[in-house]
Amino acid sequence: MSKRAMSQQSFFVEQIPTPTGTMLLLTDAQERLRALDWDDHEPRLQRLLGRHYGAGATRLLPSPRTSDGRRAIEAYFAGELSAIEALATQTGGTAFQREVWAALRAIPAGETTSYGKLASTIGRPKAVRAVGLANGANPIALVVPCHRVIGANASLTGYGGGIERKRWLLEHEGVHLPAARTPRPPTNAQSTFASYT
Repeated sequence: MSKRAMSQQSFFVEQIPTPTGTMLLLTDAQERLRALDWDDHEPRLQRLLGRHYGAGATRLLPSPRTSDGRRAIEAYFAGELSAIEALATQTGGTAFQREVWAALRAIPAGETTSYGKLASTIGRPKAVRAVGLANGANPIALVVPCHRVIGANASLTGYGGGIERKRWLLEHEGVHLPAARTPRPPTNAQSTFASYT
């Protein structure tokens, strides 16, 4: 067996249809969430897996069963917003990134924060830019709710899943936002994960 094969981690893939497009859920053998993103952002998901675990260090397999994570995501989209709060996650990333992601999970559904406030929350008020970069490197969308971070002026700042999805998620959670210009519905590109359904 090669050294690479010995160090490879296997993650199980599930495709979840949602009102915002199909999501890709990756879990490990203990059913901890390792990644969650939309299938039209699969290249970013692959890049994040490479950064967190090393290039070629993950092997993706079809899930042999419906995971607790999938059931929780489906419940969230059905209106049970708290369904995703207790899900176990496991990520790579730096200690600082994991600290930011833990702080993100403490933001309740229906509330938002700014990058500056998030930096202060973790005791690093001058690390606003680093907090933003950690937010962008978050591999577990929705459950580690980076969509709840908005601009200091309450504007919708960038979001890896797209601003339309960010707006939808916040409104789904009860956040009142200024009227948007004519939104375009999210689209799904063809995914190479099609074989995992």
